[in-house]
Amino acid sequence: MSRSLSLSKPSHEISPLVTLGLFAAWALHDAEEVAFGPRWIRENLPTLKVRFPQVPERVWQAMESVDEREFAVAVGVMGTVVAVASAEGLRTGGRSAFFQGALDGFGLHGLVHLAQAAAARGYTPGSATSPVIVIPFALWARGRLRRAGIRTPVTARRALGGLAVAGAATVVSHAVARRVTRPAGAA
Repeated sequence: MSRSLSLSKPSHEISPLVTLGLFAAWALHDAEEVAFGPRWIRENLPTLKVRFPQVPERVWQAMESVDEREFAVAVGVMGTVVAVASAEGLRTGGRSAFFQGALDGFGLHGLVHLAQAAAARGYTPGSATSPVIVIPFALWARGRLRRAGIRTPVTARRALGGLAVAGAATVVSHAVARRVTRPAGAA
């Protein structure tokens, strides 16, 4: 009896693969986005405008104005955020709310990529690595945290909050990138 109890006790140690793996999985995923993002947008924007006429013109203009350099800088800014979250996860043994929120946001954003691909009726940047890297890694890492007894449960409110934070981080990343890559006074 005591043997089965000791087997069911959660381990309070997690592998660094869980925490640092977030950054590695993110880097692999975002390499796809850097490789295909701006070019895909330029090539597909006319079709998207016709398919989604309810989207405000300022959204299309913002998407169209992002060039490869700005996009790469934005990815670098986001990479800094993910690296800090991963390091904080490592430092706290996965207990950091920031790390766990970043992990949840990463996994959920993979679902957003799949929804975008479904809406676009085909490939969209990020949709190739989402089902094979993003979502499986997030589920695996969450499982490891849960087995270690340190996983904070995800509620609908936390999931929406995680997506909101991920969205805000994306907007901030692009704002910083635009500021860095555009000459002073340019639109």
